[in-house]
Amino acid sequence: MVEDYRRSRVAELIRRLDPDIRMALHLDDTAVVAADLLVSLCRLLMDDSPQPWQDRLEAFFDEFDLTDVEAGISFTVAQLQDRDQAMAWMNSFKGRNYRLFALRLLGAAEFRRLMEALKADSAVVALAFRRGIRGLMPFAVAWSDALNNMTENQRKAISQTDLLSIELARGIAMIDEKIGEKVIATLPMQLTAATADDLFNWNPDNLTEVVTSVRYRVAESSAKRLERENSQLVRKIRGAKDALLHSEDGISQAANSLIELIDRIMRETFSKEEVVTWVKANLPDDPLLTHEKDGVTLPTKRAEALCFVYRGGSVAREATEHDDGKGPFLVHDALARVIVTTRTSLQKFKHDDSGTQEEKDQLLALLTGLEGALLLGLSLSQVGISPHGAPTEPEA
Repeated sequence: MVEDYRRSRVAELIRRLDPDIRMALHLDDTAVVAADLLVSLCRLLMDDSPQPWQDRLEAFFDEFDLTDVEAGISFTVAQLQDRDQAMAWMNSFKGRNYRLFALRLLGAAEFRRLMEALKADSAVVALAFRRGIRGLMPFAVAWSDALNNMTENQRKAISQTDLLSIELARGIAMIDEKIGEKVIATLPMQLTAATADDLFNWNPDNLTEVVTSVRYRVAESSAKRLERENSQLVRKIRGAKDALLHSEDGISQAANSLIELIDRIMRETFSKEEVVTWVKANLPDDPLLTHEKDGVTLPTKRAEALCFVYRGGSVAREATEHDDGKGPFLVHDALARVIVTTRTSLQKFKHDDSGTQEEKDQLLALLTGLEGALLLGLSLSQVGISPHGAPTEPEA
């Protein structure tokens, strides 16, 4: 049975303890507030209430004193910045000696209530973490599908970091499996809002069913984000799918629809003049992004795609151990190349249409990869940067 709690049960019990006992147990006030904030926020995230997010967040922060919120956040940030200290702090509470000391100090009944509250709170956090991890799967599948549209040489050229691995989906499934076996299986999940799907562990060695289901969600999300750009563009994808299903020359029709989709979304987001200006401001040393025609400087398709995924924003960033900070970021560059390569691959289907099942399968694979690239590209471009570089608010 799901319990009707909005705040942390552990924090509630600890606050009732005598101050001297709390001090003896090393239960710092800021740590208690941090735990209360974490658990309460996780409960809010798991809430299926129809109440708007803004109202729910406002009500959430109204329950806490601003000073406490600042102290709790500062404590959490400090733990994240010093991992060794955080692990030492956590291990001290997990140790057998500490538990025996707490048992003698609190008494058996109070100690049992505290342990039950800890498990209940941990179950809420574990559920939120699992749902958060699973929320990454559509993007992992979209990334894998998008990279499949690239040539082998292109994939090798960008495989400079584990972030670009096509095994992302399997990696997420492996984390999910460990959470299920090592954490969720040991906690009273019946006290949370967990569903049967939440409690079912993904198998990293057999993800066919999960990926198929997620891929359907990718197509839906891609269409929704595309609709924010232009509702007519969504019809191009739907038209391509309908043509493949019902038309005798559906392959060529679908190819033409998808090529027009790519061209229109590039053209309607930025003009060629704007793209050239963006290239000169951000990537002036790349000779492959522009070309001359009749004395006029024009952008290449890759330049248009890069400008699109960057949303006309700055390419500049700080150098890191794995990235010199020069040129386009690997993810943006890969997505731009996917869009251009997909368009090139679609060209051969415009007139060379034998109507074979193999051609349909190839075009469907291209469509799946394009939907993945659009989901990721539009996700990058619709959060944080407007078409002309002004910050925008992310959508809930």
